[in-house]
Amino acid sequence: MNGLTGAYVPGASPLHRLPAGAKLAGLAVACTVLVVLRSPLALAGAAAVVAGLYALSRVGVAAAWAQVRPVRWFAVALFGMQWIFVDLAGATSTTLRVVVAVALAGLVTITTRTSAMMAALERCLRPARFAGLDPFRLSLLLSLTVRSVPVLAELATRVREAQRARGVERSLRAFAVPMVVSALRHADALGEALSARGLDD
Repeated sequence: MNGLTGAYVPGASPLHRLPAGAKLAGLAVACTVLVVLRSPLALAGAAAVVAGLYALSRVGVAAAWAQVRPVRWFAVALFGMQWIFVDLAGATSTTLRVVVAVALAGLVTITTRTSAMMAALERCLRPARFAGLDPFRLSLLLSLTVRSVPVLAELATRVREAQRARGVERSLRAFAVPMVVSALRHADALGEALSARGLDD
């Protein structure tokens, strides 16, 4: 299953060697801390820590930028709305919180093989057997969901850029139709990949 969405970046950094379970647990704790932090200065410090983790992972600037690039316009819009309805400090805190959380999730994704992530999730979901659920399929669903988010965000970015090139950036239809078609094509390709691996049932 490794490389199903092409998000993993091979490497030998300490973050690459860290167990997938530890990274997922760290991500959950870090996101909880981000929710608790209120000060823009504290969140800026958290962003600096995440930047340091990216440097430690040695995945490269292009791979790091690719994790937050799809949400850049959302971040701008969120900042503007928060500034209008709250204040500058609140807008800065909320925007930083979202961007840092996305960057952290992206860091886990690009430094963790899909197989390792699925194995960690499967271990955590073993109690689901008592409810008649298959831990393997649940872990597959969750891991694919995590990896599909940046893919869909990138698709949305491409559609927006195509809209601007055609001069129809204000048309909802010009965005929705290509976006749905692209998402369905991605789903078909993903389904074919799963079928090739014997998971078509």
